[in-house]
Amino acid sequence: MAGIFDVAKLAGVSTATVSRALAGKDHVSAKAREKVEAAAAELGYVASASAYTMATGRARNIGVVLPHVDRWFFSTCLLGAENVLIEHGYDLTFYNLGSKPENRDRIFSEFLLRKRVDAVLTIAVRLSQEELRNLNLMKKPFIGIGGPISGARSLAMDDFAAGKLATEHLIALGHTKIGNIGGIGGFDTEFNQPLLRRSGYEAAMDAANLEIKKSWIAETTFSIDHGYRVTKQMLGDPRNAPTAIFCSADEIAFGAIIAAKDLGMRVPEDVSIIGIDDHEMSEFFGLTTISQDVKGQGEAAAKMLLDLLNGPDLGEAVNIEKRFDWPIELTVRSSTARPPATHR
Repeated sequence: MAGIFDVAKLAGVSTATVSRALAGKDHVSAKAREKVEAAAAELGYVASASAYTMATGRARNIGVVLPHVDRWFFSTCLLGAENVLIEHGYDLTFYNLGSKPENRDRIFSEFLLRKRVDAVLTIAVRLSQEELRNLNLMKKPFIGIGGPISGARSLAMDDFAAGKLATEHLIALGHTKIGNIGGIGGFDTEFNQPLLRRSGYEAAMDAANLEIKKSWIAETTFSIDHGYRVTKQMLGDPRNAPTAIFCSADEIAFGAIIAAKDLGMRVPEDVSIIGIDDHEMSEFFGLTTISQDVKGQGEAAAKMLLDLLNGPDLGEAVNIEKRFDWPIELTVRSSTARPPATHR
């Protein structure tokens, strides 16, 4: 069986270069990397994970903690991180809090502290100070996606600004009767995303001196079927229906569009609908939305972790408090327009 010395000899490089190239390290020239990969493929050489761990103390594995695996936001964010990590030769071990949320203590106090993961990435999970302290003691770098975390690096969009921008778009079109269907708080919304997005809506309405009617406010889960049911109730009374609805997530907005059409209403001629996310189905529905490039967030966070693992800051301050603001963008499609002339 071929070994690392055989690969080095065939490629005409040192064993150290072979190790760095096959480990995905950046400081290897493209030409050398190609030679090493070609030699390894010709000889059928696969680097031993256990040998690498013994030699470096690293497992080339990243632990990922998230509330759900089977929901669009989390799975898309995970996909972005996975693409980057696999490209650089890293495995992933993910922990799904949705299966058994009561196991969270064991995940953060036991599983993540074993030597099988080098760093930790969380998606929409707010670490407690004790959880972060345990990671610091083990010198495991950490980055959280979804909101600010005291004492740690985090990457997140501004949910308040997103809700405000969505509502301001509807106001700029001339709408004065604007409803909001927000999300329900839960263990998968630990950063109060639904509340922040609604606060943005309220701020935009207040700034424009527009009335917020109780009947135009609703809460539901981030799902198409629940968005459908809530919207039917909101638009069901033609004497008191809004001419526009800001939905705090695209999946709610998809249900809202279907509900409006089932009520015989035209989107956007009779009612305008806007969401947040830029879900992969948003273009199909023609949904105007606030894009947050979810896959890009996963990619960016994974790159940050790799930079930490390969950089000089790992020893002294493995985790420091720093927030990376993720940009948002208004993406206008066909679900929003000026209100009917009779309602202006």
